[in-house]
Amino acid sequence: MTSTSPRQRTVFTRGSWPEARRIGDILRKETIGGALLLAGAVVALVWANSPWAPVYQMMRSFTIGPAALHLDLSLGTWAADGLLAIFFFVAGLELKREFVAGDLRDSRRAAVPVAAAFGGVAIPALIYLLVNRSGATQGWAIPTATDIAFALAVLAVVGRCLPAAMRTFLLTLAVVDDLIAIVIIAGFYTDHLQLWPLLGALAPLAGFTVLVQRRVRSWWLLLPLAIATWALVHASGVHATIAGVLLGFAVPVIRSQAAGGPDAGPGLAEHFEHRFRPLSAGVAVPVFALMAAGVPIGGWTGLTSALSDPIAVGIVAALVFGKTFGIMGATWLTARLTRARMSEGLHWIDCAGLALLGGVGFTVSLLIGELAFGTGTPADDHARVAILTGSLIAALLATIVLRARNRVYRRIHDAETRDQDRDGIPDIYTEPAATIDPVTGVDKSS
Repeated sequence: MTSTSPRQRTVFTRGSWPEARRIGDILRKETIGGALLLAGAVVALVWANSPWAPVYQMMRSFTIGPAALHLDLSLGTWAADGLLAIFFFVAGLELKREFVAGDLRDSRRAAVPVAAAFGGVAIPALIYLLVNRSGATQGWAIPTATDIAFALAVLAVVGRCLPAAMRTFLLTLAVVDDLIAIVIIAGFYTDHLQLWPLLGALAPLAGFTVLVQRRVRSWWLLLPLAIATWALVHASGVHATIAGVLLGFAVPVIRSQAAGGPDAGPGLAEHFEHRFRPLSAGVAVPVFALMAAGVPIGGWTGLTSALSDPIAVGIVAALVFGKTFGIMGATWLTARLTRARMSEGLHWIDCAGLALLGGVGFTVSLLIGELAFGTGTPADDHARVAILTGSLIAALLATIVLRARNRVYRRIHDAETRDQDRDGIPDIYTEPAATIDPVTGVDKSS
């Protein structure tokens, strides 16, 4: 086995103990959310293909909201535009934290997962466009998103011993993936831009920013400003979830010196993240799955007909092959250019498992499908069938690859959690990196 010096760049980086602990906490919450997401999707599919399918369609199309404010929207639209704004608010908090105090702050550590995320967006989009070059090209962005909650639900089935470095890589990749998806939605899926409502949204957004920068947490002050920002962005024609991202970006990550500085405790972004992540993972995303995943398949004949549509072929091929080759290819190329080596105890087959897991697209893919083709259209139905099928295939292949390496992961996990001095910090984070074998946990200097 090739050893690496402490300064040698590696493809998968474990990071510090506080960062590993924070990521572990995030992933546990997202895993629970992933299970609820899967449950919502299964209920929607069964319901939409049962004798009670008309009730499901009536529920999705039921309109509620103030018509005077042009917010008399269907429940399906409220789920996509309203509840997902909470999801994107949490994504905005996580994005800002990663850039200010996380892995993305260090360009050397961030280079590989950032390149992998861009490769995992570009290659699937290219494959989709090649398949649909003379057809529905507007769906090119559908297979570009990775659903971290869905992926972690798969990991919960495969095993919970994935090394910290691989978990960090997967989360960082998904965070960058979310950022790219946000830019795509804002830049390519805004048909009719209304300038005055968009400019009007700056006023409540500025008020929200001033309050959170002063560490104001009062919901009765912040919530009306957030709702006003969301409503005005919605009225502008820009997808309303972008309001959630902007609000998340406004929240400070690190305490100011007046508030005690970085050593005085977690910043307001971390406080909001702890409050809103359970709401996002446990309510917003599962309800959206319930509203969006219910596509009438029409039996085996309907399934084969849907999957023979070039739209579906392009999405499935992009999720399964495009994501895998995009993430793997970008990771390998970046490793070659930066002379980074594979982390000790791990091999490229482990990267392939994560790349396959990146092909699990769901929440943002379904949202982009609705934006590209229109809710309830035949093209949108075929896209939803393809997203579910492609994600299922990618999940099964990832399960096979990662399950085959489970013994190695368990040994690394045992080494990463061993705490012989019982100080609450695993020994591998307190001993010099060069003396601890990450596979066996044995001190190589003794």
